[in-house]
Amino acid sequence: MWPRIDGRRVLALGTPGKVRTLLTDLTLSGAKTATAGLLPLDYEAEGEEVEHVGEHLILVNDAGEKAATIEITSVALVPFAEVPWEFAEAEGEGFTSIQHWREVHQRYWSSLGHEVNDTSTIVCLHYRLLPT
Repeated sequence: MWPRIDGRRVLALGTPGKVRTLLTDLTLSGAKTATAGLLPLDYEAEGEEVEHVGEHLILVNDAGEKAATIEITSVALVPFAEVPWEFAEAEGEGFTSIQHWREVHQRYWSSLGHEVNDTSTIVCLHYRLLPT
């Protein structure tokens, strides 16, 4: 189960350390407006439901402290091979192509012990920062 702050689910981007700090900073700057999750790893293993449009989440920094509140603006469950370039670009992480996005994400999830193939279900979330 994901942690909660003020009764809302927490969104902790990437792995702790430099990656989480970078992804949180990209979100706070407005450059990152989307994130991808692997359904079996990020939801099923955690006993969590997929986010819904309009849901507010607490974005946390590397220390686990509230950095911002975000609102989910769209949710799509997509096979890995069908994640569109527009989504990858909205992740704001400097991907140069959809193939580059796939390679980076496949390597990331593999490092966590989860192999990804073309039919693996990816949760594609778009979000926006809410005023503080």
